[in-house]
Amino acid sequence: MHSDTTARILTEMQVKERVPYSSSHLRRMERAGRFPKRVRLGPCRVGWVEAEVQDWLAARLADREGQ
Repeated sequence: MHSDTTARILTEMQVKERVPYSSSHLRRMERAGRFPKRVRLGPCRVGWVEAEVQDWLAARLADREGQ
């Protein structure tokens, strides 16, 4: 996990540009601990830490390379 103090937050649309899953599938994966958890930014706004999403993607790529 990155310890950058200036973490960049991605919107749901930005996450879906990188990870082509539906909103409901992302929520299921989060609940199952298979995707980074969202950050509540306000009463009607959430986001994801970019570095955590990038780490998740890198792990998927590493899995592919290991096959």
